[in-house]
Amino acid sequence: MAASLLLVRHGQIDANRQGRWHGSTEGKLTWRGRRQARKTALHIKTAEPPIAALYSSPLDRCLKTSAYISRSLGLEINVEADLREYAIGEWEDTSFTELATRHDFFTLSRGDLSYAPPGGESLQAVSGRITHALQSINNRHTQAQRVLIVGHGAAFSVALATLLDGNPSVWTNYEFANCGLTELVLGPDHYLDTYNITNHL
Repeated sequence: MAASLLLVRHGQIDANRQGRWHGSTEGKLTWRGRRQARKTALHIKTAEPPIAALYSSPLDRCLKTSAYISRSLGLEINVEADLREYAIGEWEDTSFTELATRHDFFTLSRGDLSYAPPGGESLQAVSGRITHALQSINNRHTQAQRVLIVGHGAAFSVALATLLDGNPSVWTNYEFANCGLTELVLGPDHYLDTYNITNHL
């Protein structure tokens, strides 16, 4: 079992700045997003204990963020498909305000874990794949190792709600800033060592 999983949300993209849900939609890092990724890479290079392995979602915003870290640490990027973001199908690139008011997305998804927007995923499905991905990565490493995982805000929030609260429907209680650092320890009793740290930015 890994000593800890260091979760890093990708750097800023335009959709983050505009308050729009991108999910599986691709988006490039903004100038600020690239700056966040560079600062995160420099910070992690000096952190203790050192990072033993680097994993990333396959989406471009995560791969680009991971590339800065990879170069800084000299580590290969291991791509994990199940780390991808919560996909909401036809409603992607919709503002959070419209998702809440026009589509009632947040209420519907929290009230019924099997509910999925048109062409999208259910909260239950996202919970299953993201927690499986984190557990699988965890199981590949020894207790003395620290592993870095670059992923997405909503998917990480669903993971924490599932692992820490046993209830994915409370995922909106967790927030991940762009390039914020969260240290998750998996074991008989899962816990957070740190949460959404942004001082390095």
